[in-house]
Amino acid sequence: MATDQNISKTLSFWLRHRPDAAGLTLDQQGWTDTDAVLAALAGEKVNCDWERLLSIVETSDKQRFEMSADGNRIRARQGHSVEVSLDWPQVDPPEFLYHGTVERFLPAIRAEGLRPMRRHHVHLSPDEATATIVGNRRGKAIILTIRARDMAAAGHAFFLTGNGVWLTDHVPASFLREP
Repeated sequence: MATDQNISKTLSFWLRHRPDAAGLTLDQQGWTDTDAVLAALAGEKVNCDWERLLSIVETSDKQRFEMSADGNRIRARQGHSVEVSLDWPQVDPPEFLYHGTVERFLPAIRAEGLRPMRRHHVHLSPDEATATIVGNRRGKAIILTIRARDMAAAGHAFFLTGNGVWLTDHVPASFLREP
């Protein structure tokens, strides 16, 4: 029997990277029909009804997904590698934002800054504690401080997702501070 965590990982894969793997179609903003997701899960022999799906969306510790107000559509909040145009508001950032990484990526980061890689944006955290959790996923976290207010003053745009993740296109190395 699939756990809620397994279902969440499956949803992340489908809604961020491979909707075609489940026969799903995402609209311009990344939304797809909830019924289509439930049918795809059933096709994978995963026991998940609408109430369980809603529970996974509402109780996810990282708030990766959201449902439309009527519950008929679902999407991943961020982290897409497929082409979507999310409708996050452009917001003036705080003075500093943070990014958790590991030592093996530092040479490239020092040379090129933070790049979105296979995603559409660089993901930044509002505090060091969150950045540490993110960085620890790949090893011992190193927390970089981003001079976000200075970046915004230099013309870089920042977007704030519904779950508190800050997004930007690129963080030039000149705006990074290492510990």
